[in-house]
Amino acid sequence: MNRALDNAPATAVKPIISIREVSKRWGSTVAVDNVSLDIEPGEFFALLGPSGCGKTTLLRMLAGLEVPSQGEILIDGQDMSDIPPNKRAVNMLFQSYAVFPHMTVADNVAYGLKIDRVPRPERDSRVQDALDLVQLGHLGARMPDQLSGGQRQRVALARALVKKPKVLLLDEPLSALDAKLREAMRFELSQLHQKVGITFIMVTHDQDEALAIASRIAVMNKGSIAQLGTPSDLYEFPSSRFVADFIGSVNMFEGKLVSDKPDKAVVGCPELEPYPVFIPHAVAGREGSTVWVAIRPEKMTLHKDAAASPAVPQCPAAHNVARGEIKEISYLGDISIYHVQLAGGRLLRVSRPNRSRWDQDNFDWGEKVWVSWDGSSPVVLQS
Repeated sequence: MNRALDNAPATAVKPIISIREVSKRWGSTVAVDNVSLDIEPGEFFALLGPSGCGKTTLLRMLAGLEVPSQGEILIDGQDMSDIPPNKRAVNMLFQSYAVFPHMTVADNVAYGLKIDRVPRPERDSRVQDALDLVQLGHLGARMPDQLSGGQRQRVALARALVKKPKVLLLDEPLSALDAKLREAMRFELSQLHQKVGITFIMVTHDQDEALAIASRIAVMNKGSIAQLGTPSDLYEFPSSRFVADFIGSVNMFEGKLVSDKPDKAVVGCPELEPYPVFIPHAVAGREGSTVWVAIRPEKMTLHKDAAASPAVPQCPAAHNVARGEIKEISYLGDISIYHVQLAGGRLLRVSRPNRSRWDQDNFDWGEKVWVSWDGSSPVVLQS
């Protein structure tokens, strides 16, 4: 069943960040369009979306590197309108890390404290604590060119954290790393967030990255927030075709809402004819209206023989099935992806876990198969 998602945290905790009707324009170009958002203390929050959606511009306005065209930004209750970047209780980790190549690791981390004229004994102590936090306490004397990419990123993290900001802003923090290191650093970022307990706000276009480590995500599109929620809410209950398509893989079918009753709904989709899509609950739509049915690939099942219809007395006809031919198989180790072509030419994407070494041999290219799904799997979207 679709659920309405709250646009604010459920608790009454005072937000550390309040963004109120903020827009940013450059001439006729609208980068951020009337965004309002509250972020709680201690959250790991992600701004997720495609290139040009406004997420980085919004982050830069939080940092004070851009000025809103309208609206206000409050950090810990204080209006940031006249507060310069260096006076804000935030620090920013840039995509490029910006580690000074001519300074040692320890001097890189100490740089901000030195500018702030923090006494040497306190500075040295805080630098060592920050390096220990990112597991580089033994490498303070090294130069950046003696470090790996992941280690240089940790230096940049330590430099951002050493000033004890209330909010850490991360601009595409893992995009410069290779795939294996990026996956490892997701875990390390999550662990670091738990250790320091401050608010992290991350900008990313990588849906897997956001789903893996953020506690809440704002999906942005064309300068606005398309949907706000937890990773599981966004994946399981997308509110629009854009969100369903952007978060993970999805099979999307256009159709007509044939029936919408309190205990069932039926959607007729031309690409799935003659079999309707049956959902065992209401979808709050207008009968006869155009809707879209979204089904995740892992919620579909392959069958060699005709798939038996689910035992639903209200809908005795065959439903939630499709007949097709396997056109492509992608073996990815833990899973295999099957592209099944329907009679009309449409390709379905079906994923299956490879639970044994021989699972991938169960189905073959060119094989005629049935695809089925449970009635709880589809999400019916109105837009």
